[in-house]
Amino acid sequence: MFAVYAESFSSDDPLSGLVLGERPEPEVPDGWTTVTVKAASLNHHDLWSLRGVGLREEALPMILGCDAAGIDEDGNEVVVHAVISEPSWKGDETLDPKRSLLSEKHQGTLADRVAVPRRNVVPKPASLSFEEAACLPTAWLTAYRMLFTQGGLKAGDTVLVQGAGGGVATAAITLARAAGLKVLATSRDEAKRARALEIGAHEVFESGARLPVKVDGVIETVGRATWSHSIRSLRPGGVLVVSGTTSGPKLDDAELTRIFFLQLRVVGSTMGTRSELASLVSMLDASGARPLVDRTLPLEQARDGFAAMAQGELFGKIVFTR
Repeated sequence: MFAVYAESFSSDDPLSGLVLGERPEPEVPDGWTTVTVKAASLNHHDLWSLRGVGLREEALPMILGCDAAGIDEDGNEVVVHAVISEPSWKGDETLDPKRSLLSEKHQGTLADRVAVPRRNVVPKPASLSFEEAACLPTAWLTAYRMLFTQGGLKAGDTVLVQGAGGGVATAAITLARAAGLKVLATSRDEAKRARALEIGAHEVFESGARLPVKVDGVIETVGRATWSHSIRSLRPGGVLVVSGTTSGPKLDDAELTRIFFLQLRVVGSTMGTRSELASLVSMLDASGARPLVDRTLPLEQARDGFAAMAQGELFGKIVFTR
């Protein structure tokens, strides 16, 4: 079958290890099923994999991709949940110390077919296209969990989304607006600030700008470049939810004094559960909110999509179709 896979690693030139070609059909263990992929979306995780982060050399060649929507063996339209927990694990699969994402231990979704545990497929409603549904399992699920599970944010609250333009930030803006929150967003880029307004932000600001109000929560995926601003933007008792550090994990000042004096909460968040993915799908079905797709490409042009992500030339998700 046709697939997009990592053959080698390079921190300086990650695309040098990217190969488009034929790979064996997926192996299907007991309790697993095969999904024929109709659409799959790209994540920064895929670029990190090509740099050798989170992927062992002995696992190569590895088909990339965490996200997909397609048709299962029974002809049902489904969304693939990317978090693979141990078969014996019970409860929140994101807490399983042996969990992995598709394309880490098990072959990924950028292929004609992908094998996943049967419990990892969620019904796709007819109201969502395959392209829209393929955006959900990583960035959109991460944003959903950050806002509503880890952040505990609700209608009427005010949330700051740092770094508008990234997949998680874009999802957070749309989901927060759909849930009745007041949404503030930041970006260094004027065009991205304008797009943030178009997809649901009430107000936008340059990165680091003083906000007119203190916020109930901050969605933080940038890290070092925005951390101090995030902490200083919170009201007493507010919550900062962090799921990424795209500008680097090391901090010059963690703002610890402000955190304890104002009784702020700093909460980590990673991916989400199958039940949260099902809730996210239901929310989009009911609300009419939809993922923002930056561009759609046939899987045979995947290299162009990877290059655009590596250069930061996107707002929303890149989706590959079959």
